[in-house]
Amino acid sequence: MDHTKSWCVDNLDCASCAANVEQALQKQQGVQKASINLVTKRLTVHTDAPKDTHFWDLLEQTAKQAEPELTLSPESGTLEQIWSFKGVDCPVCANTIEQKLAENSRVSSVRVDFATKKIHIRTQKQESPEFYADLIQTAKAVEPSLQVAQQNLDKQVPLVLQPRFIRILVSLAAFASAMVFDFPWLSLASYLIAGYDVLLKAGRNILHGKLFDEYFLMTVATLGAVALGDLAEASAVMLFYLIGEFFQNAAVNKSRRSILETLDMKVDQARMVKENKTELVASQSVAVGSIIRVLAGEKIPLDGKVVKGSANLDMQSLTGESAPRLVQEGEAVLSASVNLSGPLDIEVSKPYEQSTAAKILKLVEESASQKAPTERFITTFARYYTPVVVGLGLALAIIPSLILGDWGTWIYRALVFLVISCPCALVISVPLSYFAGIGKSASRGILIKGGNYLEALQKADTFVFDKTGTLTTGTFTLAKVLRLPSSTLDESYLTQLAASLERQSNHPLAKAFNGIETPFAVSLVEERAGKGLVGDVDGKAVAAGNATLFNELGIPILQKPGNEATILLAVNGIHQASFILEDNERPEAGNALKRMRDMGIKHMVMISGDTEANAARISRNLGLDSYQASLLPHEKQAALIGLSKQHPNLAYIGDGMNDAPSLAASKVGISMGSKASDAAMESADIVVMRDDLNEVANLLHISKRTAKIVRQNITFALTIKVLALALGALGLASMWIAVLADTGVTILAVLNSLRLLLFRPAR
Repeated sequence: MDHTKSWCVDNLDCASCAANVEQALQKQQGVQKASINLVTKRLTVHTDAPKDTHFWDLLEQTAKQAEPELTLSPESGTLEQIWSFKGVDCPVCANTIEQKLAENSRVSSVRVDFATKKIHIRTQKQESPEFYADLIQTAKAVEPSLQVAQQNLDKQVPLVLQPRFIRILVSLAAFASAMVFDFPWLSLASYLIAGYDVLLKAGRNILHGKLFDEYFLMTVATLGAVALGDLAEASAVMLFYLIGEFFQNAAVNKSRRSILETLDMKVDQARMVKENKTELVASQSVAVGSIIRVLAGEKIPLDGKVVKGSANLDMQSLTGESAPRLVQEGEAVLSASVNLSGPLDIEVSKPYEQSTAAKILKLVEESASQKAPTERFITTFARYYTPVVVGLGLALAIIPSLILGDWGTWIYRALVFLVISCPCALVISVPLSYFAGIGKSASRGILIKGGNYLEALQKADTFVFDKTGTLTTGTFTLAKVLRLPSSTLDESYLTQLAASLERQSNHPLAKAFNGIETPFAVSLVEERAGKGLVGDVDGKAVAAGNATLFNELGIPILQKPGNEATILLAVNGIHQASFILEDNERPEAGNALKRMRDMGIKHMVMISGDTEANAARISRNLGLDSYQASLLPHEKQAALIGLSKQHPNLAYIGDGMNDAPSLAASKVGISMGSKASDAAMESADIVVMRDDLNEVANLLHISKRTAKIVRQNITFALTIKVLALALGALGLASMWIAVLADTGVTILAVLNSLRLLLFRPAR
């Protein structure tokens, strides 16, 4: 059994550093997998069995040894509130407040940070504003001078007020003054202002036995330049490195905000209806069966069924569909939908943790733990690449100097070589590309459970489709009425008798008669599950159903049904007519399948539980390569396994409960439609929330574009690195070129990755 724990991560924006933490954690006994999602700032560790507190404490220490500046705060479903405070100038008083607040049983942890003047309170569930107000009053009882203000965690610090930006301006001013007035001490000031944190991090990492990261490379290269008397160049390297880091982090944060804003689905509070009064409560505390009210302009906090009112819903955050959907009493609604018109009273059908919005957020947050093979390769490559280039740098400094002399020249070239060698462009841009692809898909209502599935999909050359509800609409229509020659009743009369009886059922086949008007009342109705209905219609004993029903009733079948979707009709114990029903292909299916073929899907197969005749008709109409019919769920799975042996790069697309085994068995399983069963969504690797086959084609297009951008970044970064390293070794590149080859390439690669957020799949 898999056991998981998560932490919120701070002070970690370097993909290479994140990989170091993952590697260190995965070496610990009992850890199956560790992954850091830099976009959601979340560390997740999977273990092979339940672990005690000592084990988790050891993992936290291991992570901090790998990255000393890393800060971790436990997640595990807890929620955090932060306040800024003033009026307390004594550390002992702050500690007293902390101890008093920690006494509350509903508080998981509390930290009163005297240095930053912030109070951090974590709870196991969303608490009411009154609860937090009581906590503050408790704190004020300890220290009456205490003043607090709620901290806005999402508030963005303006560009001109960011410390790194201010450092850039000051360092740049000092550097420019040094160049103009020839004051070397200003170059030193510029160097220290721009690079003091790099020097400190490198020193701290060396003390912890950690070498060969970007801080080590930059420190060795610039201190070497200072030793050689090139103070201006050392200052320039640190300054441009700082500028590059600033723009790189700005780009990464921009992608983080874009993705998380797209997934802004959570509704923390619900308006619960009690005795004709409403009360705001935490969404997580609302029980199944409760009635909640959602007003116009509000998001629906929980899945449920409308019991009062009607309204248009905006479901774009779930399905990517911009057109509003009208819902009325008795219809199901999904959390995160936006109520555009009138008030709705909704009976809650699922707890918060199982709501559609919560599932989507969890899927996207955990997607980074399933890394694509290319991501894993780049991480491994970077781990070996940096020590190798450091060794080559040492060789470049020592070997030619021993042979040719002129130590200063060769040491300078080696330092340039080290600056160029930083692998940031690869280790940042490749994971960011996959997360941008996942985020772009999520904005269209397509949930991808990991970068590995996105990469596997772009390699797929075979698609296997379920028929009903996937290639077809899943709704049946009356195609033909076969009145028996021996019948003395009119065809329209027989149709009205059948329609009157079938309206008493919610079976999908029965709904084919909904559009037929009939004047007859029905009595003594009995529905026999999986067989049909019997009842009195217009004073006659009428039976409508399949051959099994007729056999049970002892009614001779005078005309054998040639189609599984056939309803037999008997009046007063005599077979009078047969109604042929058809499930037609989706209107967009032909265009969607053509788009998939144009993108490299060479083989398309349909597997179905329907009859040979129906399967052959749909296959022929859509131009599929082959089909298999009359399959039970376990036979579908066996058929899929057989196909996967012939076509290893196979993806399966289905929607129903009976598709779950096939979804789980395929290399990439895609569950399609907002009405897909929970079992199908759990078993699938990718969930398409919208009932539109074009979204599967769009998903394929996004996967191809993501793979293309990943290849571009790898090719571009490696090409520039190799050329710059060669120029540096030959003495044709200065420190200026070196820092551009490192930081400049990283910025361009990151910006290239972010193009995915602007990408629009073509129809």
